[in-house]
Amino acid sequence: MSKITKEINIIEMIKKYPETAQVLFNHGIHCVGCHAAAFETLEQGLIAHGLSEEEIKKIVKELNEIAEKTPFSEKGVTKTSEEKKE
Repeated sequence: MSKITKEINIIEMIKKYPETAQVLFNHGIHCVGCHAAAFETLEQGLIAHGLSEEEIKKIVKELNEIAEKTPFSEKGVTKTSEEKKE
């Protein structure tokens, strides 16, 4: 069963499966930083970027491949410090 459908809310998807953000970045979709991601579905966001139905299906499949390999995140995305302490 697919964990991710084109009807999923973008931010909810990224909270549950943080690694999916990289898939979007790889396709030139930077929805993580967009305010619309809070209320747009994945399909709406991808259509807004000019993707076709076939491209959307391909990305949804790729997102599911990542989600299947990734444990569900109850906590969502957390920011980590970029500075390394020695």
